[in-house]
Amino acid sequence: MPKNYGDNPPLSYNKYLRVQDLINLQNCLSDPAHHDELLFITVHQAYELWFKQILHELDAAIEALNQDRLPVATRAIKRAVDIEKLLVNQIHILETMTPISFLAFRDELNPASGFQSMQFREIEFSSGLKDEHILEQFASDSFAYERLKLRAQNPSLADAFFGALERRGFNAPATIEEDLNKQRSNYGKRTEAILEILTHFEERYEEFQLSEALLEHDEYFSLWRSHHIKTVERMVGAKRGTGGSEGIGYLKTTLDKKFFPELWEARTYLDLNHGSGGCPFANQ
Repeated sequence: MPKNYGDNPPLSYNKYLRVQDLINLQNCLSDPAHHDELLFITVHQAYELWFKQILHELDAAIEALNQDRLPVATRAIKRAVDIEKLLVNQIHILETMTPISFLAFRDELNPASGFQSMQFREIEFSSGLKDEHILEQFASDSFAYERLKLRAQNPSLADAFFGALERRGFNAPATIEEDLNKQRSNYGKRTEAILEILTHFEERYEEFQLSEALLEHDEYFSLWRSHHIKTVERMVGAKRGTGGSEGIGYLKTTLDKKFFPELWEARTYLDLNHGSGGCPFANQ
């Protein structure tokens, strides 16, 4: 017979994870509820949970960088990358729906849109891709607006990265732009700093590991964008988005966005004659 604990039952798995609350959050709007709408909601709610974890890791990485703890920052970013790899695969679960099945409840989503994912935009802002126009899109949602505004005002992962490099002797200025849409200042100097790291990766191994983790974060977030576009196109073709956007037309314009353009640009200028041009580490 089960033991009676009265008003103080022991902690259980269900209570710790609040499973009852969690499984009551998937409320379909179609009536009667369409079979595939539950899948659509579950996948996107799972995304938001993973976005929360990614932001948790990026915040930890920024704090570690500010403390000059590069290995700790690298570990946090690598965890975020592993989550992003999972998200790339997760999106294809939606492709188990047939296009006609999705259309059966798609109209219920209007005017909501994935464009309105606050945490997705927080990841962009926190990584270094800040856009004042995006911020303005959330003006009517005070909760989301205040969170994004704070992300826009605070130093990003890119700022923290180059700040750490500057403290370690690199000429890689870390500046916070007052205008969110302004081009990064000292862009060339930052690229030169990355060149030093790529050329002398053994001497600068902590910086190299960190820069590679950041590059992967950039790469897999971009891959998610690409896979998302193909999934949307597979489901609805070139239809306009539920929030009134251009659909895949808009999404395709986001493919070239980069969090850390200097990491990519440095590869273009990398060569074996680097030391002969006055490299500060050439004689070490």
